[in-house]
Amino acid sequence: MRQTLRTFLATLLICAQPLLSTAQIFTTPIQQVELLYAGDIMQHEAQLDMARQSDGEYSFSYCFRHISPFVKSTDISIANLETTIGKSGYSGYPSFCAPDSFLYAVKDAGFKVLLFANNHCMDKGKRGALHTLDMLDSLQIAHCGVYRNSKEREERYPLIVEEKGVRVAILNYTYGTNGREVPAPMVVNLIDKGTILKDIQAAKEKHPDAIIACMHWGDEYVSLPPQHIKELSNWLIEQGVNHVIGNHPHVLQPIEIRESETTPDRHVVAYSIGNLVSNMSLRRTDGGIMLAMKLRKILNYTRPLDVRYLLTWIAPRESEGKRDFTIYPAATTEIKGWSNAEQKRQQFISDSRSLFDRHNKGEIKEISIDTVRISR
Repeated sequence: MRQTLRTFLATLLICAQPLLSTAQIFTTPIQQVELLYAGDIMQHEAQLDMARQSDGEYSFSYCFRHISPFVKSTDISIANLETTIGKSGYSGYPSFCAPDSFLYAVKDAGFKVLLFANNHCMDKGKRGALHTLDMLDSLQIAHCGVYRNSKEREERYPLIVEEKGVRVAILNYTYGTNGREVPAPMVVNLIDKGTILKDIQAAKEKHPDAIIACMHWGDEYVSLPPQHIKELSNWLIEQGVNHVIGNHPHVLQPIEIRESETTPDRHVVAYSIGNLVSNMSLRRTDGGIMLAMKLRKILNYTRPLDVRYLLTWIAPRESEGKRDFTIYPAATTEIKGWSNAEQKRQQFISDSRSLFDRHNKGEIKEISIDTVRISR
């Protein structure tokens, strides 16, 4: 019955468009973009140690080499930048700060949009946050979530990204900043329903084809979202957000495709997509997914289709304690002579697939890319 109602409404929606001639019907453009969401991009002390060269400079490009072609094959690629960028004073947990070259590597990997509203955005205070914003602007990487002042926020938020005739509004909020004060006149987008509601209305006034809320929320290391996160995702969709993507737990959580009972709308909700790169090694924290979704626009109506994910994984430390922080496609990596790594890879894949098999809702496909071989 529900499917019949959706079909009827979809037909009615199309019929409600202004009358078109036969020629116009056959020339009606179908516009389509592919969005990609990647997890937390972190910068721990061990990552800095591995990237430091003999001349004192830092190189990070090797981290992304296996996933970069996939990132670049999509139209709008988004990731969570969970470190500040600095000129000096580089450090890992609990106050993240990476050199400029880290951001160059992220850009070279193909990421076009970085989210900065997270609990570590103020790790180095005003100076660190401002330098991060300056670097993002200088590299022409679109970003949202943190602003130099309220005027800048008013002018640049919500973030509008347009590709192939499809306009996407991106919202970004965090539950907090680890107790660190946000120095005036800077602004960090915090999760506050009153503020979010105004931002959704501002987004609607820009006439996007989709509104996406990227939320830094939830409980760390927990594989299922708590009730208050589910309720907040419901509220966001009720207010007009089309899709919700979550970060912060550092482990995967379920993905849902929600079909509206009263309209042809479909909403994608991913509660947590895990880590893209970090030095975390606890079970389930050594990887994440890159979530891909196509948005198809016909007659000014846009729906998601072909929702897919790529499992990504970071190999563990070697026997001498080193870790190279290369991001691998989990399902298509072959390991020889390194039983510990193979065991951890299989564990990550098993945990991830088991979680998704039990709790995902809707047709969400796993994908794979070219095989990568590791020999030890």
